[in-house]
Amino acid sequence: MKTESVTRRSFGARLGAFVSGAGIARILAPAITNAQESGGVRKLDYDGKPVSGSPMITPLIVHNNVIYIAGQGAHSHEKGDFPNDIETHTTKVLDSVKTLVEAGGGSMDTILQLTVYLTSIDNFEGMNKVFKTYFPHGGPARTTVAVAALPGQSLVEINCTAAVTRK
Repeated sequence: MKTESVTRRSFGARLGAFVSGAGIARILAPAITNAQESGGVRKLDYDGKPVSGSPMITPLIVHNNVIYIAGQGAHSHEKGDFPNDIETHTTKVLDSVKTLVEAGGGSMDTILQLTVYLTSIDNFEGMNKVFKTYFPHGGPARTTVAVAALPGQSLVEINCTAAVTRK
């Protein structure tokens, strides 16, 4: 019995040396790399291009055909002055969400879940009015929470998860 296990070990060691010495790992490397890219984490900027540098927050991440969108406020990408009402802010935020989801390979109909943060629960109906125009076929799963304040004086912030439908 002992002789068989030594023979198996010897065979395994010789096979391992042969594989690495023959360069088979190098031949298989492109297949391994492609598999990692297809299931790997892609960090993208607002335009859907790979993130450069080391930003503190990545607006768009795609992993295993799921799109993750960081919280988008009314002033996330729109600089300058615009009306400070919930309808305008919700429109700006949902436009950003739409841009990011599409850059990741999805659409508004492939959004699976949204989390909405409102600075006042009194803005719920105004937010919902705009929301319905972006989801005419029915909306995704959604949670809405009232918070004390949001960055950039935004009245609403939304983050979401969506499915990739095209590459």
